Amino acid sequence: MGTGPIMAGEAIPSRESCPPAFNEHRIAHVWEGLMSNHARFLAALGMVVLGAVTIPALIQQEKPIKGGEDETGPYDVVPDWPGSLGHPGLTWGSQSGVFAESPNRVFILSRGELPAKDPQARSFANSTYPVGTPQNLLFQYPPMPVAATGIEPRMTNCINVLDGTGKVIESWTQWDHLFVGGRGPHRIKISPFDPEKHVWVIDDERQQIFKFTHTGKQLVLTLGEAGVKGDDDKHFARPTDIAWLPDGTFFISDGYVNTRVVKFDKNGKYMMTWGTRGKGPGQFNLPHAIDIDSRRRVYVADRSNSRIQIFDENGRYLDEWNNIRSPYHIMITADDHLWVADGVTNRMVKYDLNGKYLFSWGVYGTFPGAFWAVHQFSADTDGNLYTAEVLGGRQQKFGPKKGADPAQLVGSGAAEDGYGQPALGSAAVFRQERQESRVGPQ
Repeated sequence: MGTGPIMAGEAIPSRESCPPAFNEHRIAHVWEGLMSNHARFLAALGMVVLGAVTIPALIQQEKPIKGGEDETGPYDVVPDWPGSLGHPGLTWGSQSGVFAESPNRVFILSRGELPAKDPQARSFANSTYPVGTPQNLLFQYPPMPVAATGIEPRMTNCINVLDGTGKVIESWTQWDHLFVGGRGPHRIKISPFDPEKHVWVIDDERQQIFKFTHTGKQLVLTLGEAGVKGDDDKHFARPTDIAWLPDGTFFISDGYVNTRVVKFDKNGKYMMTWGTRGKGPGQFNLPHAIDIDSRRRVYVADRSNSRIQIFDENGRYLDEWNNIRSPYHIMITADDHLWVADGVTNRMVKYDLNGKYLFSWGVYGTFPGAFWAVHQFSADTDGNLYTAEVLGGRQQKFGPKKGADPAQLVGSGAAEDGYGQPALGSAAVFRQERQESRVGPQ
């Protein structure tokens, strides 16, 4: 008997049946070969079973996504946010403002309440055929949307605070009387440099700026005279927005009529103003929004001139960016980029601070995720985006898509401000000044 490998059909010798001359190595070699063949068989069987499980899964994972238009960019719209107002026959009015202090404390401004055919309507835009719809629109198909500003509101529930689920947790109804006689509040913000987190509200048609305590229990400062227009140091003519420097100095864009910027010290004392009506450098045609970058430059959304103008903090003209269709609201993030909500193209647009266009998304409509005139937007520490639609009459919340590019998220990667929130807008200045206090000016 040779010492080669055992062939198929060959008897396997036992140790007892082997002649003395049998090579002990022969037996070891036989059993080694058998065990090797057995192992190969089991491995092959395992690959077949594993393949049966994983191949369909791989095919399913790699199946291409068909259709779609990327309407919401790097975000997914959060469904059913906010919830119903809960008032029979009424829904949220025109939404003029939103400010996310945190993911669970989001301020929203409503220009009162509007009638709704659907008592469970979560927004005016989703309330089909609201009471008061003109008869000539009732029989169109698809139905023509009715702007939330086109129907007389009931001036109630103007300031509300929502939690992350969209539930109303505070209603500042004690201040509704301030807005009676106008069309409702215009913008809401909290200074990123204020440790007491006062809440500021601009009312354009009543010609006033209000500063409330953080809880809304007290009104601690009022600028302007109710219902009285003027262009002096104590009056406004439809003011629109506010921005701050770290020492509390603030700037008011004023506005639909006065077309100027007004500067005040931290106590509300008038300091200076600049701007006249026109199209030239330093002139305005509806300064509708304002913000400040980390170099203390003041950016003004010159809405009806389709541009953004840039000034130093004393009103000296520096630059302008043209061909921005209708900048309703602007925000400068701590990473030194500027976002615009364009109320005509209904897009969110990102620029660097040299005015270079970088990215945009958004589409017109009243379906979830679309926009109809975003009047103010805000972002929280979780990366969620909030939008207030003045014509659509609704608030929307957007959450980042899985794997979204952080550079495409509004305010993503921003440093924290003085009380632990994303350093959005003029909070970028605070970050710079804190750094300079440690290492000196850069």
